[in-house]
Amino acid sequence: MTEKLSLFIDNQFVESSTEKWIEVLDPSTQEIICEAPCATNEEIDNAIISAKKAFLSWRETPPPERSRVMMRYQDLLKTNQKAIATILSKENGKTLEDAMGDVWRGIEVVEQAANITPLLMGETVENVAREIDSYSYIQSLGVCLGITPFNFPAMIPLWMFPMAIACGNTFILKPSEQDPMTANKLAELLVEAGAPPGLLQVIHGDKDQVDRLIKHPDIRAISFVGSVPVGQYIYKTGTEHLKRVQSFAGAKNHMVVMPDANKIKTIDSLVGSSVGAAGQRCMAISVAVFVGSSRDWIDNLKIEMEKVNPGPWDSEDAGFGPVISSQAKERVISLIEKGKTEAECLIDGSSCSVEGYPNGNWVGTTLFSKVKTDSEIYKTEIFGPVLLCIEVGTLEEAIELINANPFGNGTSIFTASGRSARKFRHEIEVGQVGINVPIPVPLPFFSFTGWKQSFYGDLHAYGKQAVRFYTETKTVTERWFEDDEKSTKNLTINLE
Repeated sequence: MTEKLSLFIDNQFVESSTEKWIEVLDPSTQEIICEAPCATNEEIDNAIISAKKAFLSWRETPPPERSRVMMRYQDLLKTNQKAIATILSKENGKTLEDAMGDVWRGIEVVEQAANITPLLMGETVENVAREIDSYSYIQSLGVCLGITPFNFPAMIPLWMFPMAIACGNTFILKPSEQDPMTANKLAELLVEAGAPPGLLQVIHGDKDQVDRLIKHPDIRAISFVGSVPVGQYIYKTGTEHLKRVQSFAGAKNHMVVMPDANKIKTIDSLVGSSVGAAGQRCMAISVAVFVGSSRDWIDNLKIEMEKVNPGPWDSEDAGFGPVISSQAKERVISLIEKGKTEAECLIDGSSCSVEGYPNGNWVGTTLFSKVKTDSEIYKTEIFGPVLLCIEVGTLEEAIELINANPFGNGTSIFTASGRSARKFRHEIEVGQVGINVPIPVPLPFFSFTGWKQSFYGDLHAYGKQAVRFYTETKTVTERWFEDDEKSTKNLTINLE
């Protein structure tokens, strides 16, 4: 009998009464791992009621006590890292090594959440006017919502709810219906860390559940990571219902290769950043921009890419796993086929197979050269192990090309020239820049700062910006009178 996944409400795993279930498939075999419930309206409301009730006491909990919960939580996550990664690999398809990294990057954010107290300090100025002082407090919002994608089922939820909870809020997590089991494990460990009932709820489902959550009057803030169309929908719908929204969407990330770069390091970085996780990363490098004579390295790149092959999550020989679903596979292959009419296909991974796994969602490494910016494969986020090569004459041309792209999530340059690196860093219109670093995802004391159509909103994920997103600032202006002080009527707006 297929396992029925539970909801997580009020610190308990609850069997859903829904009649609608979603099959969660092993991407390597298409076998059913479990069935995830589409939570009923009553179950969603119960989760929000629990979160609202918990908020009333949790917001009064001293920040150092909240920090200690996060300290225990990060310790439990480290202890159970491999167990979490194994669940993640089975339902997502990532290699175990990649899944371990997924969990670890989430742990780093939890460590930052454990340091929340100094981040919640307000500001004070004495004598802003005679005998009048002003100061500010940072206070929690209420019930917050996170809607997370399939590609990082541990890291991205851990981007969200630990920071929100550490700031004194409570949180509803709606994970991807394609790999929902990891979220339940994260919730289980939070309870073990000593989180009181109601801090975190896990609601499973699809668009219907998302719609009810983002429109619910008791949800104060929404965090989202996913595709461009859904990201736009979440942002528009959330703001229309007067929510605070941060919505991380699509990308088309470029790596600029200068002729003076370290050739071996550059090629290895291109391979890893383009096909790692089957290219299913919002920060994956999908376009290599070869400047000048570096175009001669494309043949070497082809040789190295051909050495990397997909396989099941527990294979030591696998460079990456399958794409998440058969629908995703069909989409990637259709774009590869389209690309063959638009550019030169140096490696074709569309007919890839893995011995012993005939039903897996396999797409092999794919490499295109002589790609034009008006081609479909360039304009579309492929989200597969596909790398495009474009050749330009100068760094200025490379910068112009990247700045013309509607996305601005991440980019990088590989060079030995400090001057070139500075010019690129200063002039590029992209939120996250790597210099000899292929995937420049910031560590959690900074924030994840995509630009342009890669992000809708004002304040970004984790770091100081997350604290601002999940809190409100209250400013107090204060004066104390002497018992016998004379009084006059002030009919102006000036402070006396």
